[in-house]
Amino acid sequence: MNARRLAAFAALATIASFGSAGATAATAAKPVVPVVHTPRTHEHSEFVVETNKLGQVTRATKVTRSNDSRFNAMTYGNTLQAYIRTPDGKAIAGVYRLTYDYNPANQKITRGVALVRMGGVNPNAPGAVIVEERKLEAEQQEKQAAAAEASALPGLHQMTRHHH
Repeated sequence: MNARRLAAFAALATIASFGSAGATAATAAKPVVPVVHTPRTHEHSEFVVETNKLGQVTRATKVTRSNDSRFNAMTYGNTLQAYIRTPDGKAIAGVYRLTYDYNPANQKITRGVALVRMGGVNPNAPGAVIVEERKLEAEQQEKQAAAAEASALPGLHQMTRHHH
């Protein structure tokens, strides 16, 4: 799965996590406008994450959830895809706190990033998105191999064997 397909998948997952109008065969020709159900109350979620030497989040070590499961899904997905870098573009491998605050008055989410400590992590660890992409590719290869094996025709020897 290339980066463009993964980004498209992530965008669809984010839209799906907030709910959307489903397309049916009858409406496939018309554009489908997603229906976004935003929370009605202030929401807050927080993640303590580790980053590698590229600034990619490698894993979330602590999660504080809000009361809204869709908000949690969206912010967790955003967290795993995050790159954390300094204003001049440098990455510092370490532990960070990411916070997400939703304001229902203006329907905006504010994300905060704070360095907890430098180092203490595996700077060569692959980013969480890379790990998930590898898992998806492995699952797809297993499914393709199983499908190929299931659809394979028996060989001539198997078809002509007689059991006495």
